[in-house]
Amino acid sequence: MLLLTVVSWQSAFCSEQPAPLQDTGALRLKRGTNISHWLSQSRQRGKERAAFFTEKDVSFITEHGFDHIRIPVDEEQLWAEDLTKVKEAFNLLHQALQWCYLHHLNVVIDLHILRSHYFDAKYKPLWTQPEAQERFLRCWQDLSDELKRYPTSMLAYELMNEPVADSAAQWNELLTRGVATIRAREPKRMIVIGSNRWQSLTSFPELKVPENDPNIILSFHFYQPFTLTHHMASWTKIADYEGPVHYPGPTITKKELESLPASIRNLLPGAEQAFDAKVIAAQLQPALQLAQRLHLPLYCGEWGCLNTVPRKDRLNWYKDVRKVLEQNNIAWSNWGYKGKGFGIVGEDGEADKGLLKALVK
Repeated sequence: MLLLTVVSWQSAFCSEQPAPLQDTGALRLKRGTNISHWLSQSRQRGKERAAFFTEKDVSFITEHGFDHIRIPVDEEQLWAEDLTKVKEAFNLLHQALQWCYLHHLNVVIDLHILRSHYFDAKYKPLWTQPEAQERFLRCWQDLSDELKRYPTSMLAYELMNEPVADSAAQWNELLTRGVATIRAREPKRMIVIGSNRWQSLTSFPELKVPENDPNIILSFHFYQPFTLTHHMASWTKIADYEGPVHYPGPTITKKELESLPASIRNLLPGAEQAFDAKVIAAQLQPALQLAQRLHLPLYCGEWGCLNTVPRKDRLNWYKDVRKVLEQNNIAWSNWGYKGKGFGIVGEDGEADKGLLKALVK
């Protein structure tokens, strides 16, 4: 039970030296949604950005059975080029956390995109420039200084979204430094750490986390089979395939593949392989094995399927992924809450009731 009244929160939130808020025990994550394209991957600013995510959204999320949100934030949104803080953006973040506290909604703050690292960029200076790594650590110093007032029972930090280093050793070294930076300020804060190469399951065996730290959550993302979940996605190599896709079973049947020109067929390796809940469960094994060995919890911070997929197949995929995650006691946050083809709430502002039912009923 939360013991602070709204008045006591506001006095703590607004004071120049805010008092710590009431900690209610262990952080609990089960079902969440990503607040994507707000403080990340968005050109919105001013009133438009402020209106994108409001207390009404927090109420909607809690009322529909979610217990947390994941908030991706980008360096270019929160910091100017000289690393001075963008006050307006930080105020929006604090306001969102205030609403979440009052509505009993937990939060994962995810450092999503850096100026030196975008997961789909060809060149990523983060892995080759020491100054870029120092800048990354400085971001976490600032985030910790801003957010350490919030209870550990409410808020977790995700060190970096989808690291794509040339080697696992590069990411393992940087994540160790990142965890140490946060631990110097916040010994008990829960820190979410994903594997190299887009937080993929296949790279989990190479992930190394600081020893003897029980306040770590291991994270992966799940968008398999990619030919299904990203059907006709304009930013992918498979964008030119506009034919049918299916779930469960082969994403594209052998007959359908054979009818395609080789130039497109060659972009779809493995699409004829059958995919169902058993395959999903098998693919989770690398993450489950590492989590069990280290006695750490698992979190699927992103999973989703575009609305370009036939509706029945799409909802069947959501139901199966959710079932497998929850059978294995893996907390999750779907991608995402609003718009952009994946959203629970479409670009027209209307909620997808069928998708909500697949996620939380």
